[in-house]
Amino acid sequence: MPLSYVKGSCPHCSSSDANTTYEDGHSFCYSCKKYTHGDKEMEAQKVIPMTNHANSTLKTEGIVDAIPERRIAKDTARLYNTQVKKTGTMSTHHIYQYFDKNGTHVANKVREVQSKRFWSEGNLASSGLFGQNIFGKAGKFITVCEGEIDAMSAYELLGSKWPVVSIKNGAASALQNCRDSFEYLNKFDKVVLCFDNDKPGKEAALQVADLFEPNKCLIMDMDLKDANDYLKTNQREKFSRCWWNASPFTPAGIVNLSELGDTLYDEKYCETVPYPWSGLNTKTYGIRTGELVTFTSGAGMGKSSIIRELMHHIMSNTKDNIGVLAMEENIRNTAFNLMSVEANQRLYIKEIREKFSMEQLKEWQDKTIGSGRFFAFDHFGSISNDEILSRIRFMARALGCKWIILDHLSILVSGQEDNGDERKSIDILMTKLRSLVEETGIGLLLVSHLRRPSGDRGHEDGREVSLSHLRGSASIAHLSDSVVALERNQQADDPAEANTTTIRVLKNRYTGDTGIACRLHYDKESGRMTEIDNPFMENEENDNSNS
Repeated sequence: MPLSYVKGSCPHCSSSDANTTYEDGHSFCYSCKKYTHGDKEMEAQKVIPMTNHANSTLKTEGIVDAIPERRIAKDTARLYNTQVKKTGTMSTHHIYQYFDKNGTHVANKVREVQSKRFWSEGNLASSGLFGQNIFGKAGKFITVCEGEIDAMSAYELLGSKWPVVSIKNGAASALQNCRDSFEYLNKFDKVVLCFDNDKPGKEAALQVADLFEPNKCLIMDMDLKDANDYLKTNQREKFSRCWWNASPFTPAGIVNLSELGDTLYDEKYCETVPYPWSGLNTKTYGIRTGELVTFTSGAGMGKSSIIRELMHHIMSNTKDNIGVLAMEENIRNTAFNLMSVEANQRLYIKEIREKFSMEQLKEWQDKTIGSGRFFAFDHFGSISNDEILSRIRFMARALGCKWIILDHLSILVSGQEDNGDERKSIDILMTKLRSLVEETGIGLLLVSHLRRPSGDRGHEDGREVSLSHLRGSASIAHLSDSVVALERNQQADDPAEANTTTIRVLKNRYTGDTGIACRLHYDKESGRMTEIDNPFMENEENDNSNS
């Protein structure tokens, strides 16, 4: 005997009717794909088909009659070869008959009304869709529903005019059933999908629609759960309107811009924070969530100082949480870096820190890391790219960090085992970081190093930076929304020049404005970087006049 089953809610997901419990105790949810046997639970590797036996007899019989509890008329039941067994006036069983392509009755699906148990008889696998034997000729429209009752309901709701069929075993069987009957369905000009208004039904509709050529499939958007709900509540006109307004299937990610409407002007999708320096704001209009900004320079150009300033600035100008993954320092150094900006003192240097009382240090601690808004990655040893991505996702999703600093890219790829191919490793990591920014909506501030330029003059001598100097891969430039370079002549005899960093925007997707943005002076006493007027103006003018 084939196993009977009962459909109901799933204890593992939100589905109200995708979980199927069989008479021997095991169950399977066609929504979340969880299989349960006794007390042992595991994730199923494939969908369990509905039990049926080719040699079992079609023994369950009833009479053709209306199904009043579902408001299905007798004429509709007769058309769809559906019978009922009754006790008095109450239906106890529904018997849905299935036919093969030759019109031979090969299977039954039987539903016990009170217990909601289902079982099959005959060879259901060899049959077509429910109702396929009725509507054999091609036409303008055919509607596909998720269940037998819904197919009969939709047929009545549409004035008993248009062909309506059903898949055999709920949303989980939709793709395979429609594949098997593709030649039949494809004869019609349009295929309207009327699957249940729940997550499994919507996902199944997208999968089925993707089988057909563009504009072939239309997907209904219903307020109620299914077609039978409209029939039971006598909302024929509303269902008809949903049917005629069904939208052509569009592959995921493709949007008709006319659908944006007033949401086009909704600016809540990102937050903008001005930079601490007006010249950089003039070119970029600030930093935004949903963007990946790369800061780059040679060694000793002031990247660490810039990052300290930005972390403190974001803390002071937002209420957002901030994540820090500093791969070249421990979390104590990260904490002291933040406190240093607050104190205007280089507290990250032990000898300077010891000049202050514990009360002073505690005050600066409370104003920065004591806010509870900073989360740092306490790393040790080598770590894989996927682990880094997992930490960033956790900071964004679980800890609510809207701004995340990753310092720096080069150290992440240096320990990877990609046969020493740094370029390939950077390509892979940058692609994943870009996707993660899109997925989470964070603002990611990334630090990357420059490669050693050819020629005698290096970046430590103040050489101008270009995108081609980025270390390892062009993907850094391609996948970043902005690239900001730091230039400084460390070897200059003039102390003012040696401590002045030029901020150059190499890429700016938001406004397109690139070039020198501003100059920052590093104060050795406070450890702070302050925007100044161009100290090289006179020299540049002299150079221009002599050229």
